[in-house]
Amino acid sequence: MSKNPNAKPTLLCIPDISGFTQFMSDADYELTAVVIPSLLNKIIYSNKLNLQVSEIEGDAVFFYKTGPLPSFKDLVEQCRTFYTEFYAEIKRLKNQYKDHEQVKTIPEILGLKIVVHYGKEIGSVQIGKNIKLLGEDVIIVHRLLKNHISQNEYLLLSKDIMDQYKEETIERNFGWGELKEGDDKYKHIGIVNYSYIDLQPLVD
Repeated sequence: MSKNPNAKPTLLCIPDISGFTQFMSDADYELTAVVIPSLLNKIIYSNKLNLQVSEIEGDAVFFYKTGPLPSFKDLVEQCRTFYTEFYAEIKRLKNQYKDHEQVKTIPEILGLKIVVHYGKEIGSVQIGKNIKLLGEDVIIVHRLLKNHISQNEYLLLSKDIMDQYKEETIERNFGWGELKEGDDKYKHIGIVNYSYIDLQPLVD
């Protein structure tokens, strides 16, 4: 029985900009003040699944969705869209600010990784106009951003989200690459299993 009577099963998704700290340190304010908001906005407006925004976390957007899950194909397609539209925006920014001497560092430093997880009992509270999500799985999805995957840009699907789909509906070869298996151990949580795929071939 849930400890929170208002808790709901919830899809959790975090597209996270890698290289954020380095970019903020190396590039001047004039450039970072334009690039980072533009990229975050692009991620938000690339949302085709009607995911809700819980928080914008500086270098990431924390999406969630209650109710019926999208198909596995649609979920992967949404993540692919986040990634390709992110790079389309980088290309646009490079062209728009081509006279800025630091613009060439944007694709050299910045990238995108996406983590998707599923929580069976996610509570929520409203703070101002924003919805704050609560529960152990909210902690887990953030912890999964720190892992031992060797690639810098990837889609990570936790075992908990994979378990929501029938095996016959899961396509493990996406055309640009194949899902691999991994796991990491986290303090106070234990071992978390996941599947992952390198996203970089999508823009190579």
